[in-house]
Amino acid sequence: MGQRASQSGESYGRSSSLLESIESDPPPLSREPDDSSGGRISRIARFPRRAVLRLRGQGLLLPSVVSAGLFFLVPLALLLVYSFGSVNLLDYQVYFGWTISNYTSIIRSIYLGVMLRSLALSLGATLACLLIGFPVAYTIARARGRRQAVLLVMIMVPFWTSFIVRTYGIYNVISYNGPLDRLLNAIGLVHGQLQSLLFQPAGIGIGIVYSYLPLMVLPIYVALERIEPNLLLAASDLGAGPRRVLRRVVVPLAAPGIVAGCFLVGIPATGEYTIPAILGGGKAVMYGNVVSDQFLSLGNYPFGSAIAMALTVLILAVLLWLRSRAAKVESRTSR
Repeated sequence: MGQRASQSGESYGRSSSLLESIESDPPPLSREPDDSSGGRISRIARFPRRAVLRLRGQGLLLPSVVSAGLFFLVPLALLLVYSFGSVNLLDYQVYFGWTISNYTSIIRSIYLGVMLRSLALSLGATLACLLIGFPVAYTIARARGRRQAVLLVMIMVPFWTSFIVRTYGIYNVISYNGPLDRLLNAIGLVHGQLQSLLFQPAGIGIGIVYSYLPLMVLPIYVALERIEPNLLLAASDLGAGPRRVLRRVVVPLAAPGIVAGCFLVGIPATGEYTIPAILGGGKAVMYGNVVSDQFLSLGNYPFGSAIAMALTVLILAVLLWLRSRAAKVESRTSR
């Protein structure tokens, strides 16, 4: 009993001393650090840095914006202003009377036929580039290693020479008694001199296809290169034949490259000037030649501006229509 009493007394003494120590020196309460002023200062310090980074990013865009404004928007605005003016053919002075007679003259004149012929020739050349360029791009995309590099270099080599030099090269190929003439005579397709290509729309079409074919091949190649080979293998394992795989898998996945290639070929080909001037010989003209004649030969700046603006508006309308159609198709496929 005495031992138990002594033990209880000792425990009581230890507990009382512990309580006294807690009361005398209480533990600090856990509080959130009061960083309201410090956090505000750090945010204020970070604000100039963000502003500087934002201004630096916008400054990188400044050269592109300035060049686009000076060399694209300003000339386009000048064409628009000139298209509503008139010219005195005696002294070639331009008067800005804000008339629409230049636009009405396009519909009534022979230039409407030239516009339609240019659109038809551009459409045919774009289709020919697509039919030729898609197999070429598919072959390059399926190749590997050094072979693929060699094929890509062969596609890009024509860009290393002058556009005019290449056009004159096509002139020599399709000229009378040229390499194409001799080849067709050798295989018996043509008897005599070849007189249906040079200075004809067909010859201009050949020149456009040759000059713009790389612009069709490269975007399609990029789109085909991104297609996973496992998708083609899966389609074959599910029973699809090569034609069905091409029609149901390859072509839909390569659609962005096909659309980009058609734009890159069709738009500049519609207003092409150099190729019709060399291969057409003044007999087969396109829209770009008509605009050039109005500015350089006739001095009718308002009418030439109206012709150029009409073609620009027409191309923009076609582009917007194609974009809306592509958006509808994309929305249907996403569902």
